Amino acid sequence: MATNYVAVDIGASSGRLMLGQLKQDKLVLQEIHRFTNGFAEKDQHECWDIEHLMKEIFTGLEKVKQMGIDDVKLGIDTWAVDYVLVGMDGEKIHDPISYRDKRTSTAVAELTSALPKDYIYEKTGIQFLDFNTLYQLYKEDKTALAKTDKIMMIPDYIGYVLTGNAVTEVTNASTTQMLNLREGLFDQDLLKEVNVHAEQFPRLVEAGTVLGNIRYKWHLQYDIPNTEVITVATHDTASAVLGTPGEGKNWAFLSSGTWSLLGAELNTPENGQAAFAENYTNEWGAYGTYRFLKNIMGLWICQRVKHEYNDRYSFAELAAMAAKEVPFQQFIDVNDKRFENPANMITELQDYCRETGQVVPETVSQVMMAIYSNLSLFYANELQKLGQILGKPIDTLNIVGGGSNVALMNQMTSTLANVNVLAGPSEATAVGNILVQMITNHDVKNIQHGRQLIKSSFNIKKFTAEADKYQAVLANYQAFLQKQNRGVAI
Repeated sequence: MATNYVAVDIGASSGRLMLGQLKQDKLVLQEIHRFTNGFAEKDQHECWDIEHLMKEIFTGLEKVKQMGIDDVKLGIDTWAVDYVLVGMDGEKIHDPISYRDKRTSTAVAELTSALPKDYIYEKTGIQFLDFNTLYQLYKEDKTALAKTDKIMMIPDYIGYVLTGNAVTEVTNASTTQMLNLREGLFDQDLLKEVNVHAEQFPRLVEAGTVLGNIRYKWHLQYDIPNTEVITVATHDTASAVLGTPGEGKNWAFLSSGTWSLLGAELNTPENGQAAFAENYTNEWGAYGTYRFLKNIMGLWICQRVKHEYNDRYSFAELAAMAAKEVPFQQFIDVNDKRFENPANMITELQDYCRETGQVVPETVSQVMMAIYSNLSLFYANELQKLGQILGKPIDTLNIVGGGSNVALMNQMTSTLANVNVLAGPSEATAVGNILVQMITNHDVKNIQHGRQLIKSSFNIKKFTAEADKYQAVLANYQAFLQKQNRGVAI
């Protein structure tokens, strides 16, 4: 009898439970339950409602049981860097604070005044983002830290609540900027700077580790299947990269969701001076790999704009309206900090264009085309840099996640970067989550076999560069970014 696999896949704006099954040598996915996620102000901080997430997971598992399924494997992936402090009583000390909270706005400058950036990068290979766990712990309440028995990343904490077993999975742990690349352990010098101890982190484990069965007490409270939890690649980007076709001689990936994560899968980390200068990161992947990538603001901008138009348009409708506009009417540095969490995203985009003396997008279609155009430009720009750092030009970009459905943006990216684009699967994170479960359960031999399964199971769309289009646009955009970075008005 075929095994039933459940992926708990939670992003910054929504979560879902996906059921995966092997049918006639194809991986078939079915969405069982979808729910909202988000942060809200509590005790003067932007916090996640982790109790809400737990209840939604149980609701989803009850739906699985109602389908007549009595036994499942289950894996959990979420966003990175955020954590839960757990006290000696096994309970959370306070709600986890979101990485978009303002508490870390000065943390990088403060901490790196004691430890130079190149010293930290040489140790960890991780990019400098002010919301990395290292800087969150630096700003964490010292009274709370003194009461802390365990520091747990979000997906590890969810697994702990479900099973009572505590681990620290490496793909997510690497995003803390506290793991030492050479030693494979938490770096003692960095921990000392933020007043925590290695013993406060549960043991490090690789993706594919069996965590245990859901505790009996949850079966008394909810009508759920017998569930064995497998610790998958718990960072959603790590799962998404596993869920790509991995096609092309020199291929790169773009996990396109709330964040856009663009990079290459490597067997050895790349933490030299060129990578340091461009703020590229070496996040640990599953099965001995590294995700060498750059964080780009991503569809967060689109999500905010959609919400600010009172959600009256679907993402598909927004993309269709944008396609009627002329692209590249303005240049926008989508990674500018002002777009991280502004009071109003539309106003912020318009103010940016006004301040830089450019055409100001006014209508919803103009705003969306400005976003899609500039995301495509940023992707093409970073693909050039990626190829230069790795010493080989990128020929194929595998786009997965929600952004793989935006044909307009995929085509512009292909043409601007002069690469083949393979778009899909859109649910790559859930796919990668389930593939690790399948490999652990010996239903799939290895990740190479898993990627062949992806190609045969999902509709992967191909985009090729359109000749003689946008030739000067990328160069002009790169010049614009250089001027902005030097603080020179355009």
